Amino acid sequence: MAVDVLRATIGSALTLCMMAVLLRWSARALAVDLHRGHLRFVPSLTDPLLRGCRKLFPPTRGVPDWSPLLVLLGLWIVRVLCAGY
Repeated sequence: MAVDVLRATIGSALTLCMMAVLLRWSARALAVDLHRGHLRFVPSLTDPLLRGCRKLFPPTRGVPDWSPLLVLLGLWIVRVLCAGY
């Protein structure tokens, strides 16, 4: 019972992180200001993940920044392994 609650909690936290990365990735296209108002937490939550991915796979000129997609893929894999969904 406690293991199921822990799995659900971990899965929910990872899903929220994935949603924050998606919001960060699409904010520019949606003209959303992430540095004011209720969404101020999004950059502080996603920057460490994106910064670490950009160190491993630095962006090159002429190629779009793939770090949000790589972070999403990594979070998804961790969620499947830890939470089972």
